[in-house]
Amino acid sequence: MTPDPIADLAALAEKSRERFEGFAAKLGPKPKRPQRPALTEDYWASLRQLFTRDVTPEGLRSLLQRETRDTFQFLTREVDLSDLSGLPAHKRHSRALWRFFLAVSYRLSPWRRVLFAASVLFLVASWLGFLLHMLDIGPFSLQPVLATQTWLLAAATALFFVLVLELRDKLGLKGDLEVARQIQFGLLPFDPFERDGISIVSTMRPANTVGGDYFDIIDLGEGKIAIALGDVAGKAMPAALLMALLQGSLRTLLSAEYRGETLIAKLNTHLCANIPSNRLITLFYAELETSTGSLRYVNAGHNPPFVLGGPPPTARLGATGMALGVLPEAAYEAMSLDLQPGDRLLMYTDGVTEAANPADEEYGDVRLEAYIRNRSREPGRQLIDGIVDDVLRFCGTARPHDDMTLMCLGREA
Repeated sequence: MTPDPIADLAALAEKSRERFEGFAAKLGPKPKRPQRPALTEDYWASLRQLFTRDVTPEGLRSLLQRETRDTFQFLTREVDLSDLSGLPAHKRHSRALWRFFLAVSYRLSPWRRVLFAASVLFLVASWLGFLLHMLDIGPFSLQPVLATQTWLLAAATALFFVLVLELRDKLGLKGDLEVARQIQFGLLPFDPFERDGISIVSTMRPANTVGGDYFDIIDLGEGKIAIALGDVAGKAMPAALLMALLQGSLRTLLSAEYRGETLIAKLNTHLCANIPSNRLITLFYAELETSTGSLRYVNAGHNPPFVLGGPPPTARLGATGMALGVLPEAAYEAMSLDLQPGDRLLMYTDGVTEAANPADEEYGDVRLEAYIRNRSREPGRQLIDGIVDDVLRFCGTARPHDDMTLMCLGREA
């Protein structure tokens, strides 16, 4: 019996939706508790519960032994300590601590590395000064215990210890995100595509470690390819999960021989049933005959791509339907375009036009179109890389808050 691809797709999406909703529930906004007036009995009871609940001797023992050991092993997992085994204890421990310091420093950004080194230096110098002071006045004097500097030093040491434990957790999460980034980038066709005089180059710059932008080049056989460029509302891990769902759904429907507006309508119905109601996806999808340059496209609420090379110098391919995941009965229309020799199609996501400078002024469609008009004859790779560089120059010290993805399809003259 022939398997039903739609049924397989629905089962896969149901599992993905359950995982996503569980993940989103953890990251989503927590319901606000009603504020209680201070200095009341309930207020002090809540405060006491905050600092006494689950505070046990076993927890303290775990903090000082297991978590400390695990943090040291995590931060030094790439440091070889085997050559220290034959050294005296004082040399072995001092060199291990030095390598531990270097291992932590290498994982920080340059300025954080400088501040971390300075704080460690001052903390060590303060403890040396405290020990010398203790030797000078005698070990049985209560003067150091009553001194304000002693309490400040103890507080700084405890705070430093807690921050190192938190740093370990953050670096562990960062490592997981780096793996997710490698997986996500492995799903996308970054290598240049060339066939029958058609060339395609792409670039993506996520706002975070992973992003929600999607682009794809899919061989349909019989001299045809499918090109897709999409943008999931949001960014970071939730958007990346939906991006993977979008890619899998689109490829599954293509394997079931759906094409054009029928494909996008099926995809929209499927996404409406399987993504959260507060999410939507814009998508530009096109099917191209590589030998003739005949292009048939559907623009589901995405930024209108530029057509370069023909009269007028720049044309736009506007929306032919609404964004995906909003209304299950939404209608989509397919439009046709013939790419002449020398023509190019430039697609992008709204992270390019919505990037803002420190004055909160957006880069905008006007600047993008002006840049493209002035450099419309540049090679595809040079053009899209130049756009990214121009956007980053415009942003200055402000960090782009959304993913930026561009794809340039050209037909040889």
